[in-house]
Amino acid sequence: MRCSVTKFFCSTAKKSQMVERVKDYMYKNDKLFELLDARILEMKEGYAKVEMVVKKEHLNAANVCHGGIIFSLADLAFALASNSHGKLALAIEVSITYMKAAYEGEKLVAEAKEVNLGNKTATYLMEVKNSANKLIALAKGTVYRVNEDFPPTS
Repeated sequence: MRCSVTKFFCSTAKKSQMVERVKDYMYKNDKLFELLDARILEMKEGYAKVEMVVKKEHLNAANVCHGGIIFSLADLAFALASNSHGKLALAIEVSITYMKAAYEGEKLVAEAKEVNLGNKTATYLMEVKNSANKLIALAKGTVYRVNEDFPPTS
Protein backbone atom coordinates (compact mmCIF):
# COMPACT_ATOMS: atom_id res chain seq x y z
CA MET A 1 0.00 0.00 0.00
CA ARG A 2 2.74 2.43 1.02
CA CYS A 3 4.67 1.77 -2.21
CA SER A 4 1.68 2.59 -4.42
CA VAL A 5 1.03 5.81 -2.49
CA THR A 6 4.68 6.83 -2.96
CA LYS A 7 4.48 5.95 -6.67
CA PHE A 8 1.36 8.10 -7.01
CA PHE A 9 3.02 11.13 -5.45
CA CYS A 10 6.24 10.64 -7.44
CA SER A 11 4.24 10.31 -10.66
CA THR A 12 2.15 13.39 -9.82
CA ALA A 13 5.28 15.41 -8.99
CA LYS A 14 6.93 14.37 -12.29
CA LYS A 15 3.79 15.35 -14.24
CA SER A 16 3.68 18.70 -12.46
CA GLN A 17 7.37 19.31 -13.28
CA MET A 18 6.73 18.37 -16.92
CA VAL A 19 3.83 20.82 -17.16
CA GLU A 20 6.03 23.58 -15.69
CA ARG A 21 8.84 22.80 -18.18
CA VAL A 22 6.40 22.96 -21.12
CA LYS A 23 4.83 26.16 -19.78
CA ASP A 24 8.19 27.90 -19.31
CA TYR A 25 9.55 26.71 -22.66
CA MET A 26 6.50 27.79 -24.65
CA TYR A 27 6.20 31.16 -22.91
CA LYS A 28 9.85 31.93 -23.72
CA ASN A 29 9.91 30.50 -27.25
CA ASP A 30 6.44 31.03 -28.78
CA LYS A 31 6.66 34.59 -30.10
CA LEU A 32 2.86 34.88 -30.25
CA PHE A 33 2.80 35.44 -26.47
CA GLU A 34 4.85 38.59 -26.98
CA LEU A 35 2.93 39.71 -30.07
CA LEU A 36 -0.43 39.46 -28.27
CA ASP A 37 1.00 40.49 -24.89
CA ALA A 38 -0.70 37.33 -23.59
CA ARG A 39 -0.02 35.62 -20.30
CA ILE A 40 -0.63 32.15 -18.93
CA LEU A 41 -3.15 32.08 -16.09
CA GLU A 42 -3.25 28.34 -15.44
CA MET A 43 -1.91 25.13 -16.89
CA LYS A 44 -2.09 21.46 -16.00
CA GLU A 45 -2.12 18.23 -17.99
CA GLY A 46 -4.63 18.59 -20.82
CA TYR A 47 -5.71 22.08 -19.77
CA ALA A 48 -4.60 25.68 -20.18
CA LYS A 49 -5.98 29.17 -19.65
CA VAL A 50 -4.43 32.32 -21.16
CA GLU A 51 -5.46 35.97 -21.28
CA MET A 52 -4.82 39.17 -23.18
CA VAL A 53 -6.26 42.67 -23.44
CA VAL A 54 -7.56 43.84 -26.83
CA LYS A 55 -5.45 46.78 -28.01
CA LYS A 56 -5.87 49.24 -30.87
CA GLU A 57 -3.47 47.23 -33.04
CA HIS A 58 -5.75 44.17 -32.65
CA LEU A 59 -8.75 45.90 -34.27
CA ASN A 60 -10.02 45.27 -37.78
CA ALA A 61 -11.63 47.75 -40.21
CA ALA A 62 -14.97 47.36 -38.38
CA ASN A 63 -13.24 48.63 -35.20
CA VAL A 64 -13.68 45.31 -33.34
CA CYS A 65 -11.06 42.73 -32.42
CA HIS A 66 -9.87 40.90 -35.53
CA GLY A 67 -11.00 37.28 -35.71
CA GLY A 68 -7.41 36.22 -36.32
CA ILE A 69 -6.41 37.67 -32.95
CA ILE A 70 -9.19 35.77 -31.18
CA PHE A 71 -8.22 32.60 -33.05
CA SER A 72 -4.57 33.13 -32.08
CA LEU A 73 -5.44 33.44 -28.39
CA ALA A 74 -7.47 30.20 -28.55
CA ASP A 75 -4.56 28.58 -30.39
CA LEU A 76 -2.11 29.54 -27.63
CA ALA A 77 -4.29 27.81 -25.03
CA PHE A 78 -4.69 24.83 -27.40
CA ALA A 79 -0.91 24.57 -27.90
CA LEU A 80 -0.22 24.66 -24.16
CA ALA A 81 -2.87 22.07 -23.29
CA SER A 82 -1.94 19.71 -26.10
CA ASN A 83 1.80 19.81 -25.40
CA SER A 84 1.34 19.54 -21.62
CA HIS A 85 1.97 15.78 -21.62
CA GLY A 86 5.61 16.25 -22.67
CA LYS A 87 5.09 14.83 -26.15
CA LEU A 88 5.25 17.14 -29.19
CA ALA A 89 1.72 17.87 -30.43
CA LEU A 90 1.08 19.60 -33.77
CA ALA A 91 -2.31 20.90 -34.89
CA ILE A 92 -3.86 19.04 -37.81
CA GLU A 93 -7.33 20.63 -37.65
CA VAL A 94 -8.84 23.63 -35.92
CA SER A 95 -12.25 25.23 -36.44
CA ILE A 96 -13.73 28.26 -34.72
CA THR A 97 -17.15 29.88 -34.45
CA TYR A 98 -17.40 33.53 -33.41
CA MET A 99 -20.37 34.33 -31.16
CA LYS A 100 -19.84 37.95 -30.22
CA ALA A 101 -17.51 40.84 -31.02
CA ALA A 102 -14.69 41.88 -28.70
CA TYR A 103 -13.71 45.53 -28.30
CA GLU A 104 -10.63 47.57 -27.51
CA GLY A 105 -9.81 47.46 -23.81
CA GLU A 106 -11.65 44.19 -23.17
CA LYS A 107 -9.81 41.37 -21.45
CA LEU A 108 -10.15 38.05 -23.28
CA VAL A 109 -9.56 34.67 -21.65
CA ALA A 110 -9.06 31.50 -23.69
CA GLU A 111 -9.47 28.14 -22.01
CA ALA A 112 -8.52 24.82 -23.64
CA LYS A 113 -9.80 21.49 -22.31
CA GLU A 114 -8.78 18.04 -23.44
CA VAL A 115 -11.74 15.90 -24.52
CA ASN A 116 -9.83 12.92 -25.93
CA LEU A 117 -6.23 11.77 -25.58
CA GLY A 118 -5.02 8.96 -27.79
CA ASN A 119 -1.58 7.62 -28.65
CA LYS A 120 -1.43 9.46 -32.00
CA THR A 121 -4.11 12.17 -31.79
CA ALA A 122 -5.87 14.27 -29.17
CA THR A 123 -8.86 16.61 -29.34
CA TYR A 124 -9.49 19.85 -27.44
CA LEU A 125 -12.30 22.35 -26.99
CA MET A 126 -11.42 26.00 -26.56
CA GLU A 127 -13.64 28.81 -25.29
CA VAL A 128 -12.77 32.49 -25.52
CA LYS A 129 -14.70 34.72 -23.12
CA ASN A 130 -14.62 38.42 -22.28
CA SER A 131 -14.32 39.96 -18.82
CA ALA A 132 -18.13 39.80 -18.44
CA ASN A 133 -17.79 36.00 -18.94
CA LYS A 134 -19.67 36.21 -22.26
CA LEU A 135 -18.71 33.64 -24.87
CA ILE A 136 -16.83 35.35 -27.72
CA ALA A 137 -15.74 32.24 -29.65
CA LEU A 138 -15.85 28.46 -29.47
CA ALA A 139 -13.16 26.35 -31.14
CA LYS A 140 -12.28 22.69 -31.54
CA GLY A 141 -8.85 21.39 -32.43
CA THR A 142 -7.12 18.08 -33.07
CA VAL A 143 -3.40 17.46 -32.78
CA TYR A 144 -1.09 14.78 -34.08
CA ARG A 145 1.11 13.56 -31.22
CA VAL A 146 4.62 13.16 -32.61
CA ASN A 147 6.84 10.56 -30.97
CA GLU A 148 9.26 13.25 -29.70
CA ASP A 149 9.84 14.68 -26.26
CA PHE A 150 8.63 18.22 -25.71
CA PRO A 151 10.20 20.51 -24.85
CA PRO A 152 13.34 19.35 -26.63
CA THR A 153 16.05 18.19 -24.23
CA SER A 154 18.98 19.64 -26.20
